[in-house]
Amino acid sequence: MHFRYSTTFGSNTPEAYERLILDAMVGDSTLFIRGDETEASWKLVTPVLEDWEQCGVHGLKEYTAGSWGPLESERLLWERGHQWRRSG
Repeated sequence: MHFRYSTTFGSNTPEAYERLILDAMVGDSTLFIRGDETEASWKLVTPVLEDWEQCGVHGLKEYTAGSWGPLESERLLWERGHQWRRSG
């Protein structure tokens, strides 16, 4: 199967942000969330951000790509009597 976007849809296709701005200008809201969805999202995220601030944590722990993740993830599981299942 050979697929070429420019052959199928034309070579003058808009970039992603051009499309997004155009949709906003013409009132097409299919790529946007509603206000109540935004509020619900912030209700979930705000307590996490507040807890991080109170504990002096600045975001998620970083780890090397391809590794098993930060040591904190191991500790979190061990404290609850669990461990990661390693395959391969």
